[in-house]
Amino acid sequence: MHAMQYEITLPADYDMGIVHRRIAGRGHLLDAHPGLGLKSYLVRERGLDGSPVNQYAPFYLWRTTEGMNAFLWGPGFRALAADFGRPAVRHWLGAGLRRGPAADGPAASAPATATRQAERLPEGADPAEAVEAALAALPDHPGLHTAAVAVDPARWELLRFALWHAAAPDTVPGTRYRVHHLSSPELDRLPVGRHW
Repeated sequence: MHAMQYEITLPADYDMGIVHRRIAGRGHLLDAHPGLGLKSYLVRERGLDGSPVNQYAPFYLWRTTEGMNAFLWGPGFRALAADFGRPAVRHWLGAGLRRGPAADGPAASAPATATRQAERLPEGADPAEAVEAALAALPDHPGLHTAAVAVDPARWELLRFALWHAAAPDTVPGTRYRVHHLSSPELDRLPVGRHW
């Protein structure tokens, strides 16, 4: 599994309806993309949910590098870069995944919100221990849809990402987003638990 995100921060007076219409009109285009576990179309709006900025910040969990490459070098990302400029794309190696009650079974539902927390591992920290602790601390909550832990080994940055059926619990730290669409063609093929 590979985690990926880019953030497009927009002016404070930007009409976020443009982003909403873009997602409504184009979000379905990745609903069957090969190699894609999930793409959550994330939005932050200045003044909502404590956000200081307007931002479009989709987050991906890729099942295959071929799927990720097909997206990055294909027409979808080209169109985004043509409209907003080419954003820096962050990438993390997947370390673990948890599927929550809101993703499976009779309680399954589309996520409404997401949280993302990134932290640099201290110089003397054992990365394996930090990852194990993050995996053990993945939320076990009835409103959880999907949670992932990933690592950027170039920066030794640990990432925690979670999708929620409704508002994320107040006890969950991190940046908060609203989810405007979820493409999840191969979510059920991403391995749960530890990824090594």
